[in-house]
Amino acid sequence: MTTNNTEDDNSGANPRFAEALRELGLGELVARTRRFPDATRTAAEAAAAIGCELSEICKSLIFAADGIPVLVLMDGASRVDLELVRQELGVEKVTRAKADVVRETTGYAIGGVPPFGHRTKTRVLADRSLLAHDVVWAAAGNPHAVFPMEPKELVAQAGATLVDVREQTP
Repeated sequence: MTTNNTEDDNSGANPRFAEALRELGLGELVARTRRFPDATRTAAEAAAAIGCELSEICKSLIFAADGIPVLVLMDGASRVDLELVRQELGVEKVTRAKADVVRETTGYAIGGVPPFGHRTKTRVLADRSLLAHDVVWAAAGNPHAVFPMEPKELVAQAGATLVDVREQTP
């Protein structure tokens, strides 16, 4: 069976992300990618479209750590604690990256950033909460498509360091 751009378009995966999956030996994920007519830009939108728990969504969030982009992978039900990220990275300041920095760093727009297959290599932190699930769903390079993956494999493919950077509720 051959894979072509038509199949990528049907799957909904961004063509650049589909190519990155193939280069990583994960081409089967292109076929498992699901495209939705309504946006899956937020974790809540994605969970509603898929019919899964909010925590089964893997958010790919870009922050600026002393001005250097860093990717944080977080479950969809949780928020990132910027102070914990700052401590983990040993930097002075962590802020949410601006949209142009996200696109420049990853090659994708906010709401469609996948956990790997980015334009540039960045440091990646993955919150341990993702490991609570057998499968998580992550953006496939555009705000209408997601793909399923076993969390440990996703963390490994992203080259992530497992950390605890989830905001704790009192």
